[in-house]
Amino acid sequence: MDILEKMDTMLGDWARKEGIMTLTRTHVAAGFLVLGVAVGLRHSVPTFAQSGGRSASKAPTFKVDPFWPKPLPMVKDAEGQSHLWVTGEVGASCIDSHDHIITVNRGFLKDGLLRQEGTQSIPAPPVIVYDTDGNIVTTWGDATITDKGVTATLPNGIHGCFADAQDNIWIAGNADGIVQKWSHDGKQMLLQIGTKGSCDGPPTLRPQAPYPTCGEPGSNGSRVLLNNPADVAVDPNPDPVTGQRGSVYVADGYGNHRVVVFDSTGKYLRQWGSSGTGPGQFVATGGGHPHCVVLGNDGLVYACDRGQNRIHVFDKTGALKRTIQIDPPDHMKATSRADDLTFSTDPAQTFMFVVDLGSDRVWILDRVAGTIVGSVGRAGHMAGEFTFPHTAAVDSRGNLYVAETVGGRRNQKFLRVTP
Repeated sequence: MDILEKMDTMLGDWARKEGIMTLTRTHVAAGFLVLGVAVGLRHSVPTFAQSGGRSASKAPTFKVDPFWPKPLPMVKDAEGQSHLWVTGEVGASCIDSHDHIITVNRGFLKDGLLRQEGTQSIPAPPVIVYDTDGNIVTTWGDATITDKGVTATLPNGIHGCFADAQDNIWIAGNADGIVQKWSHDGKQMLLQIGTKGSCDGPPTLRPQAPYPTCGEPGSNGSRVLLNNPADVAVDPNPDPVTGQRGSVYVADGYGNHRVVVFDSTGKYLRQWGSSGTGPGQFVATGGGHPHCVVLGNDGLVYACDRGQNRIHVFDKTGALKRTIQIDPPDHMKATSRADDLTFSTDPAQTFMFVVDLGSDRVWILDRVAGTIVGSVGRAGHMAGEFTFPHTAAVDSRGNLYVAETVGGRRNQKFLRVTP
């Protein structure tokens, strides 16, 4: 009996054991030594192929770095009172060519901090850039909120994040109609796609809201307007239609149901996607339709159909090539399994890391086979556990970074151990 057959016979045992973690953490902070628990992060998962095939890939393993990032600073106001920066919900993280981890957070938004986060806490800047050791490299972003309770400059509902080949930073907003391109230092907005506060939806959609045309169901057809875009990716390679580099792929996905493509100047090129349960369609309601858009080294476009637990894979003109169902072998009942994805850093992008919001973990897939070969994390609030994991990014050394929003409200780093 070969190892794969043995693993198949162990499937029932594994399902009962899934969720067990080893605990070994010591935490030191602000001069106080605190004994805590450390979390062993990887659950071994037998190979399981939704297509009926098998994968020979061995999943990498990870361990949490409980000291990343370093504590945010304390600042003093004009009266000399001390205040701690707090991020609130972390919308996303992305990584530039220098292995800087760029995070976008919602602490500055209306009601962005909670009372339990401290009466002396203040919102951290909207964009915080860390190095791989967890030190702050820089912070930026206009935190101004208008009288209507929405952002004055940045996308409202700050959400997706992408660093392009020139290290410009792109930000989407899932409560607005825009995607913005910023210089790396945040000093200059270089491009905006869409119109702030005006979305691709009817004026009767939310008449009492600050942005009445933003939300679901959107019109899904405008060439100049977006509707609550969730994510963005920029292609460094020539576009298959125009031949020009820098095409911008937008997951126009909280009001609309499409992937829409613009050229590097913001001119509309093409789109695909609609509401439904069929091939290449996105979940009808509940947001995340699509929730992510990621470009692979294989020249294909990966889009998260979050509400239907699947990833659609298209070519760059919108032709559907395959659908990967995120359906773990233990058949746990959960929704929103396909929240975000990123790839391993080897040229073949052997592994795909899929953020499962529904069961609070990150699945490791063999990208080609579409099979689950491992996982990271579990539900909880300790180091290495997740509450509302939202997006993931991988640095050049293969370390994994996970941004948590809503109840999690933090970033975590997982050191790649093997292979």
